[in-house]
Amino acid sequence: MENRLIAVVDDEEDILELLTLHLTKAGYKVKAFSEPGSFFKFLNSQLPALVILDLMIPGMDGYEICKKIKSNDSFSQIPVIMLTAKSEEVDKVLGLELGADDYVTKPFSPRELTARVKAVLRRNSLKEEIKTVEFGGILKIIPEKYEVLVNSRKIDLTTTEFKILEILVLKKGLVYSREKLLDSLWGSEKAVLDRTIDVHIKNLREKLGAAGKFIKNIRGIGYKLECR
Repeated sequence: MENRLIAVVDDEEDILELLTLHLTKAGYKVKAFSEPGSFFKFLNSQLPALVILDLMIPGMDGYEICKKIKSNDSFSQIPVIMLTAKSEEVDKVLGLELGADDYVTKPFSPRELTARVKAVLRRNSLKEEIKTVEFGGILKIIPEKYEVLVNSRKIDLTTTEFKILEILVLKKGLVYSREKLLDSLWGSEKAVLDRTIDVHIKNLREKLGAAGKFIKNIRGIGYKLECR
């Protein structure tokens, strides 16, 4: 992971200096931005390995920036860590639903944030190794593109729905408890979603249509993917 480039977007100069210092010590290259305009200009010329994004930025807030990153095919695979003073559950859920890979609340420990960066990059590297997964003759998942096809038709999934399906497909046949699914999805931030996992599964089944039947509910335990 050494020398991988991390982009940091925050309008607080002291935060930019703090993150630059600690991430550089951890072996990363850091590019700091105090406003979104210069950040997006940079993205058009160079893609960082990860973006640390403050939520409260004048002009275009972190939600808008994250959404813009994740909706652009050229940038959508860049992992994003949200950094914010907001700690309300609804704020976290919104950030994660827009595609953020993790969420760190200010004040934060630079050591913890560095550990989060390493964890997100590690998960992203594993995803990049898996190009295409096919299941049941009709379901195809392309992790690198965040694409899901059922009978060759592209299915529009939210980021959370895609990640749940990806976990179940890569561990097909194994039962995942709700707790284990949430831990795989969000780690220490799993509490923000523990009441909505069943809703995500329900929506995922509906969107998958003919392939929705592959997601089995193991009563009292959780979910698994199988053809039978």
